[in-house]
Amino acid sequence: MKVIAGKSLMDFHNQYPPMLGLPELREAVAAHSLANQGIACDPASEVVITSGATEGIAACMLGLLNPGDEVIILDPCYDSYVGMAHRAGGVVKPLRLRSDDMSIPLADLEKAFGPKTKLIMFNSPHNPSGKVFSHEEMQAIARLCIQHDVIAVCDEVYEHLTLNGTKHVSLRTLPGMAERSIRLGSAGKTFSFTAWKVGWMTGPSHLLAPIIKAHQFLVFTVPSNLQRAVAHGLNSEANFYRQLGEQLSKKRALLEQPLRDMGFNVLPGEGAYFLVADASKFLRPTETDVDFCQRLTIEAGVTLIPISGFYVSPDPPKQLVRFAFCKDDSKLNTALDKLRAYLLQ
Repeated sequence: MKVIAGKSLMDFHNQYPPMLGLPELREAVAAHSLANQGIACDPASEVVITSGATEGIAACMLGLLNPGDEVIILDPCYDSYVGMAHRAGGVVKPLRLRSDDMSIPLADLEKAFGPKTKLIMFNSPHNPSGKVFSHEEMQAIARLCIQHDVIAVCDEVYEHLTLNGTKHVSLRTLPGMAERSIRLGSAGKTFSFTAWKVGWMTGPSHLLAPIIKAHQFLVFTVPSNLQRAVAHGLNSEANFYRQLGEQLSKKRALLEQPLRDMGFNVLPGEGAYFLVADASKFLRPTETDVDFCQRLTIEAGVTLIPISGFYVSPDPPKQLVRFAFCKDDSKLNTALDKLRAYLLQ
């Protein structure tokens, strides 16, 4: 893919590519959707290439929301959702996930939907927790979306990063959801090329139409050489992304039991490269997750992320921390050694 990206600069013109993306990449995205989720897409009218999935999120919010429309967002969440919903004039309705396993409280989900609900932002596998939501949870979301005529924007950038045999299932595959859902994908996550900022969205043309108008004035298009390289990747490098789950499963296992042995309470996680743990055992009186992470960075030489920073609603949990295991095994082992030396002294 790197060779193709470089060679394309010399072999093709370097003028604006089509606003919706190069035909060859749109065709590759449509083929990828059909092969992996069984969702057929018309490359000409149901696929848009974006400057990373984050630009896709921005375009969705700006294109679909009117001032005062309510947006349900799973809490905690990727922080772009909230900022872009507010920028579009939306009213954010955070749905607090259970802090012990990041599952959706179905009674609270039911209450979150109302006459002003326009959109639900659904992210699975979930950032920041790595949670893959269950079929029961997705069925509940689908039922409520249909009942209240709500659009689902499905952030599925970690679709190939599922662990221990877990299968990713798109919300858009559920009955009644194909015509009310947008799917977002990412070459950065699929091929570990986050610097490239190439993403895509698929969905029905009537939903994409207003989103495309926002996309036009956000970025207009995406570098053509990178699009050609990603098209090759989707068409010919499936073996790479299909083995990511197995590799990451081993890395999570490398961390999980040693952290439990130290005294961390590790939350379940079936996707992405995040491990969330309850650090209550190690918190000093009045210390928060932020304080603990700062202390570990300075005194132990290991940096974790406090989960409270991902919450929208008030009074977030103050005992949860996140490990990222998309690192060389040597770095993970070094981090474990430093944590043992510091926390168990």
